[in-house]
Amino acid sequence: MKIDTILKELQFKAVRSSGPGGQHVNKTSSKVEVLFDLNSSEGLTQVEKDLLVSKLGTRISAQGILTLRCSESRSQHRNKKFGIERMIELLQNNLKVPKPRKKSKPSKSAIEKRLRSKKKQALKKGYRKPPQIE
Repeated sequence: MKIDTILKELQFKAVRSSGPGGQHVNKTSSKVEVLFDLNSSEGLTQVEKDLLVSKLGTRISAQGILTLRCSESRSQHRNKKFGIERMIELLQNNLKVPKPRKKSKPSKSAIEKRLRSKKKQALKKGYRKPPQIE
């Protein structure tokens, strides 16, 4: 993943934000949408693109565009900065390949301990039954 190339490929759209701010909210576009086109990106290899599509499939549009919205601040510039940071963090976190799980089995002593406790429990339950008269 080439971060400098990805930063150049990001597109931004400013839209009107909701929330506190009074008249200011009604006349300024402080909310920022960060758009990243996965399909035409040169900062990612094809393997990385496939991994991102599999992990972020619900967040990617039909055209292959990953969208992040940021409206934390009342400033468009701060929202743009936060949006870039969140986009890079999102990409980096989802490009990590999880380690394959190694199958393991319980130790011999753990198996014996489990069987002893089962036998003890069965005896306890057996003693609670009334004696059988033949």
